[in-house]
Amino acid sequence: MIDLTYFKAQFETLQQNNPDGNIAAIRKESFDVFNKTGLPTYKTEDWKYTGVSSLFEQVYHAAKHTIGIVELDALRMPGHHKANELVFVNGRFDAALSNILSPADEITVLSLKEAVNGSYSDLLRKHLNQSSTYIKDGVHALNGAFIDEGVFVHVHKGKIPQHPIYVYHIMDGRTQPILAQPRNLIYVDENSKLQLTETYATLGTSDSFCNEVLEMVVEQGAFVEYYKIQNDVAHASQVGTTHITQVGRSYVHTVTVILGGGIVRNNLNLILDAEGDETHLYGLYLLKGKTHADNHTLIDNRQPNCFSNQLYKGIADDSSTGVFNGRIMVQPDAQKTNSFQSNKNILLSDNATINTKPQLEIFADDVKCSHGCTVGQLDEEALFYLRARGIPRDKAEVLLLQAYAADIIAQIKPMAIRAYVEKLIYDHLSIV
Repeated sequence: MIDLTYFKAQFETLQQNNPDGNIAAIRKESFDVFNKTGLPTYKTEDWKYTGVSSLFEQVYHAAKHTIGIVELDALRMPGHHKANELVFVNGRFDAALSNILSPADEITVLSLKEAVNGSYSDLLRKHLNQSSTYIKDGVHALNGAFIDEGVFVHVHKGKIPQHPIYVYHIMDGRTQPILAQPRNLIYVDENSKLQLTETYATLGTSDSFCNEVLEMVVEQGAFVEYYKIQNDVAHASQVGTTHITQVGRSYVHTVTVILGGGIVRNNLNLILDAEGDETHLYGLYLLKGKTHADNHTLIDNRQPNCFSNQLYKGIADDSSTGVFNGRIMVQPDAQKTNSFQSNKNILLSDNATINTKPQLEIFADDVKCSHGCTVGQLDEEALFYLRARGIPRDKAEVLLLQAYAADIIAQIKPMAIRAYVEKLIYDHLSIV
């Protein structure tokens, strides 16, 4: 039996210690939703292939961390010395471990509390927690109920920062199970550019659960590259929501790579709310063991003349499970929409499973939209061709799988990050 009274006590303590009116109101509204809806079950349509009740069968802790620079150094991505680094430990922003290289007139980083009570108050009241309009389940609401020690990032108008942003989510499970619930808001101002990469890591052998929400607002003429790399250990689970609203005509490019973890659920929402918006979504999930990876994407075309392209590829081995649910909505005013979606999968084991569900919901009559999905196995003719040239079967399989993943990896534009992911994939495939 799952006892959720633990969260009630923690929520009341947080509200008493952090009574700020604006954020406290969001917490209260979110906790009410959590109490009303409870946890999603297999009967919940958007969660029919992914059970999360097992993640709540133990008591987690949101303890203060003991991470130092030595532990961080072991987790840093290539090029970190030329990047703005935002470090979150157990869901809390650590300013001492973080490093902002860009000048203040390019990028501003504030705590949510500072931002909502300062000159950004109107902006935060308008955009913070807008993801709840689209995602109404109890897991998302739980994050909203515990908004605390997150950050607000402003990329200033007309600025193209020389340094990208690296975000490290570190769970310190060396002494006890950890629940981390980071909540951040990013505002990409007019005619500016953002390059953002997120990674996740769990220290120790205790279970960890990262329930993250990242909201982003993209203004007119802005350009966003967003990369999400999930390569955590088997006892680490994640539910992540990335909610991006293009409020001005802008360009967004996202790549999601899943290589490891226990239960991994990604909600990626793109709201195209300005005429002429363009967005590209790419994803790759390479699964083994008992990893369960669920990708839910939503592209909501709200204005005319928008373009979106979506390509997700999966490889499942052992007893792993992959899920892809891609939903494209075309609202009545979104005439001249062009939106395309494709999901391709390879099964390497009789015990592996892929569930795929592409969806189109079109309420306009002058659009071009398509979707499709495939599930198959490695090409035996291609394997025979390689083996006939003296390449062992296991090496031939790795070569074919690398080639299969190549068109996704090619969408990672920073060369240092691309090389980093290519190495992770090679190591992953070599031991599949």
